[in-house]
Amino acid sequence: MKSRELQILSLNAFSGGAGTTAPDVAALIERRRASFGAGSVLFYDEPLRMLRAEGAYLHASDGRAYLDFYNNVPTVGHCHPKVVEAVRRQVGELNIHSRYLFDVAHDYAEKLLATFPAPLSNLVLTCTGSESNDLALRLARKASGGEGIIVTQTAYHGNTSTVTEVSPSSYRNGAPPPRVRMVPAPDPALFGNDVAQGFADAVKDAIAAMEADGIRFAGLLVDTIFSSDGVYADPPGFLKAAVDVARAAGGLFIADEVQPGFGRTGEGMWGFARHGLVPDIVTMGKPMGNGYPIAGLVTRPDLLSAFCDDFGYFNTFAGSPVACAAALAVLEALEEDDLIANAARVGRHLTARLKRLQARAPITAVRGAGLYLGVEFGTQDGPAPEIARALINGLRQRGILIGAAGRYGNVLKIRPPLCVTAAHADELVDAMEELLG
Repeated sequence: MKSRELQILSLNAFSGGAGTTAPDVAALIERRRASFGAGSVLFYDEPLRMLRAEGAYLHASDGRAYLDFYNNVPTVGHCHPKVVEAVRRQVGELNIHSRYLFDVAHDYAEKLLATFPAPLSNLVLTCTGSESNDLALRLARKASGGEGIIVTQTAYHGNTSTVTEVSPSSYRNGAPPPRVRMVPAPDPALFGNDVAQGFADAVKDAIAAMEADGIRFAGLLVDTIFSSDGVYADPPGFLKAAVDVARAAGGLFIADEVQPGFGRTGEGMWGFARHGLVPDIVTMGKPMGNGYPIAGLVTRPDLLSAFCDDFGYFNTFAGSPVACAAALAVLEALEEDDLIANAARVGRHLTARLKRLQARAPITAVRGAGLYLGVEFGTQDGPAPEIARALINGLRQRGILIGAAGRYGNVLKIRPPLCVTAAHADELVDAMEELLG
């Protein structure tokens, strides 16, 4: 089955010629290839040229409004008026780096930190989730005295050189270095009814193998909804046993909240809270500024102080007034629009409809929490990425955008802006039912 494993950027990637694509889109495809070369990635068999967006919709040059069930970055909705106005106002007043004092940075930090358990009281702002995870690895290695990191087999944690090492799904050739060890995703199909013990045993075995090779263990790094692995959220609390194993071995627990954070699971702000955990380090990214580049790391003061005894850390664009204004507006919009409760309510409705569909479709599992769901497809021959890909492109033709995940690319990844409604969820499932029929 290993030959069927997919590299993350290959999932639903455009790889053909312009074909029957509209002339304006075909022209842009050629311009993209000429300017950005092999580093360019586009979605769908027929790429889309986007013009504007609002709420849960993206508007394309073909005149259609596309319902967005893919993009978790605009977490409170595309072009949310509160975020737009906050950025517009702040960029017209002041935008400098963070070695000067300005109120909005402290307003934001205090409001954000109030959502974390008390021990996690220091914030470092960055520009991207990659930078946050890079810094988290440095803190963990400093605190533990080790180098070894454990991640899941299809994990994705970012793009820097160091973070690519802990992102197995980014490799087209080769594999992570020996100081990075991989464990299977917490899949009930693999671990049975006791996912907690099975996953913890896998972590324990990986630590033992690492140390047998003379590599000291530094930490366990996981995305707390295991999004790239195919979305694994349940049962709540299963992650604690593995974290206990990691800490008993002298390592730290880094919770990557780029995907599940900011209320997406519908059960509070953070994915780690579903497991009754207080991480040593929490990393955040994409949804933090609703599309404006701001990210961050939250940790205990002792860990940050020990790191800063050896290294300075400064990031020119992180924590600028405009970035903080955007991020503060996101927190306010989450509250004012009651979006965490909406994620829970719409997520329950969507999950129920998908499970009813499962009874008459080649769906092997419906997993997730709130508005982060995975729908897995398979046949008697095993994982069925061809069904997922056909659905992705079929839904695009029906005006709905969605993506894929999982070790074999056979999981539909549902992570819309948190403003979607039950009617939007029905539109998605109705279209899936029609296509699967």
